[in-house]
Amino acid sequence: MKLNNLTALSPIDGRYRKVTEGLAPYLSEFGLIKYRVQVEIEYFIALCELPLPQLKNVDNNLFDSLRAIYQNFTEEDALKIKEIEKVTNHDVKAVEYLIKEKFDEMELSDYKEFIHFGLTSQDINNTSIPLSLMESISAQLLPLLNEVNTLIDAFATEWKDIAMLAKTHGQPASPTRLGKEFKVFNERVNKQLELLATVPYSAKFGGATGNFNAHHVAYPEFDWVDFGNNFVKNYLGLERSHPTTQIEHYDNLAALFDNIKRINTILVDLSRDIWQYVASNYFKQKIKAGEIGSSAMPHKVNPIDFENAEGNLGIANAIFEHLSAKLPISRLQRDLTDSTVLRNVSVPLAHTIIALQSLKKGLNKLELNRAALDADLEENWAVVAEAIQTVLRREGYPKPYEALKELTRKNEKITKDSIHNFIETLNVSDAIKSELKVITPFNYTGV
Repeated sequence: MKLNNLTALSPIDGRYRKVTEGLAPYLSEFGLIKYRVQVEIEYFIALCELPLPQLKNVDNNLFDSLRAIYQNFTEEDALKIKEIEKVTNHDVKAVEYLIKEKFDEMELSDYKEFIHFGLTSQDINNTSIPLSLMESISAQLLPLLNEVNTLIDAFATEWKDIAMLAKTHGQPASPTRLGKEFKVFNERVNKQLELLATVPYSAKFGGATGNFNAHHVAYPEFDWVDFGNNFVKNYLGLERSHPTTQIEHYDNLAALFDNIKRINTILVDLSRDIWQYVASNYFKQKIKAGEIGSSAMPHKVNPIDFENAEGNLGIANAIFEHLSAKLPISRLQRDLTDSTVLRNVSVPLAHTIIALQSLKKGLNKLELNRAALDADLEENWAVVAEAIQTVLRREGYPKPYEALKELTRKNEKITKDSIHNFIETLNVSDAIKSELKVITPFNYTGV
């Protein structure tokens, strides 16, 4: 079977390809190869600008042509590297050999041994992967996440004055406002986005075991640590880790994944709450012509978008959890377990994007059913008991909590009339009685 949307083993490349394909230029095999080429080219240019003695005569005007190798990188170029890899059995070495072929075509053969000069494959992988992550998160994940969070904030504003019965432990509790409950999620996401912005995209760059051994033995007169710091920061836009072993220690990458996982957890919480609000009839969902809610029950409009979001966020978080727990651990100066694991960084990001698209769709389908919220409040006059006993405490009334407990903890319905009748029995002034009668489930919503 040929690989296509129907035959793909993973739904992120099959059923959901339309949703996830924006990640492909960054986090696919093609994307990884392209970023490796970019790092190799930028490294060569940095050596020229140092300059190494043997490269001081390289014409600076050639740099644009060199950068065009990765800027105009094609699938054909990537396939050629994969063909070379069949011989080398080494993916990064295959990249080096393709660039050397390009140098021959550009009549730069005298300089091609300075491609990958003094480096190990992890100097390329541990810069390419954080670079691809940084750019994919910036271009794909964050705009969508901000779009969803803006929707949540818009609902917080639109419904800021809508009273709603709160539920703690699943039981009626002091009323709240629907907009405020949405604002809680908006603010939680905002705080995590602030933290996310502080997590550096770290890169290892320092030769075979992180000490610039080969560089130093060839050119002891240069400050290679300073060169590495400058290259990673100013050519790639990353932050160089120092000191390291042969590989990046991935602590900041783990922090990045943990941070996204926390955002996803907040959105799982949101998805479940909205699902419950839909089940409580607080929201209806806009109906799209032709859509089927249930194969057997024509009347149903299921909250599938929030269920889809919850499921995909759960898968994403399970993989983020493994990545952040596994990657910082490596035997001695390195083992290969990080390599195969890192090839899966696209998977949790893809599931997160699928979830965000579902949330966006679901949120846009919500229609407030004000009558259901009001009916719930009217049905639960007992929730004003807290307000009454608190005012009575203020007035020094004896055992007010116990008095309200006696009234409300019975197997009979508490209504506006029963509350007002109770207020009339209190030994307080008429002014206090009037103050207490103003309190309703609709206005007892705090600040």
